[in-house]
Amino acid sequence: MTNLEQRPAPQPCAVHGRTGPVMTVHEAREVPLGGIRGMQVRRTLPQRALPTVGAWCFLDEIGPQVVDMRVLPHPHIGLQTVTWPVVGRIRHRDSLGSDTVVQPGQLNLMTAGRGVAHSELSVDGPGPLHAVQLWVALPDGAASGPPAFQQVTDLPVWRAPGVAATVMVGEVDGAVSPAVVHSPLVGADVALDAGARVRLPLEPSFEHAVLVLGGRVRVDGLLAGPGPLVHLGDGRDGVDLVAADDARVLLIGGEPFEHDLVMWWNFVGRDHAEVVRARADWESPASADRFGVVPGHGDERIPAPDLPNVHLRPRRRP
Repeated sequence: MTNLEQRPAPQPCAVHGRTGPVMTVHEAREVPLGGIRGMQVRRTLPQRALPTVGAWCFLDEIGPQVVDMRVLPHPHIGLQTVTWPVVGRIRHRDSLGSDTVVQPGQLNLMTAGRGVAHSELSVDGPGPLHAVQLWVALPDGAASGPPAFQQVTDLPVWRAPGVAATVMVGEVDGAVSPAVVHSPLVGADVALDAGARVRLPLEPSFEHAVLVLGGRVRVDGLLAGPGPLVHLGDGRDGVDLVAADDARVLLIGGEPFEHDLVMWWNFVGRDHAEVVRARADWESPASADRFGVVPGHGDERIPAPDLPNVHLRPRRRP
């Protein structure tokens, strides 16, 4: 998906040291996207105090709402898009020739590399939609490498009494996702029955965060509901979850990312010049040379916003 803000703010992100176990709550920012057909989004990454969680650098929760999603062709560089529908189906088309429908329980993973374009639309017209859109920053090599697309329809599930954790990316206690990522990561959708108690295993070298998608859950004793992101830091071998209701929790984590980043619009670059060049290439008549063409849309595309009148610099986490 795309960032549809008309004036997207630059989002500088940077490598940071380890924190040890923490428990900090980061409130979501409400972002209306896309005008009259817009989607209401709760954005929890990036934030000034928490620009990344591992290589996860962008997290939007869309809905739940009734909407006709129509995200026209737009570009990406330097990242992987992760599309995870909770309710509703989404059609993905890209400049690699992919044309797929992703539905709950399935994962779409697009690697932008040096440049790709894609679109995403509701399959059934106006209808219920609840989805999570995440971006993963790519390390050196993969960030300038070729684009790719993968849909995973058979994901492993880690189970405990009253708990089923679908492993989207990485591994949870031996349940390994086949999704291809380029840095040590984990992403899981954890469904809990009301009253369920579980200690979810974590990799101590990763930092982690959780987002409640539905219901209420005590996270190491902290009662959390939909909206804010709970950052757990690193150095944990597990997190205790207790469901007050039937609940869904998104877990993300990874090794602290080693590269400075500058995020603007749909681009994740290493510096100001890389972002400026990507914008110019998308607006060029020869944009297909870098980003390709998404079939089925004719001349329809999302134009790039104007760049802010500042030099984009990485920002260090406080």
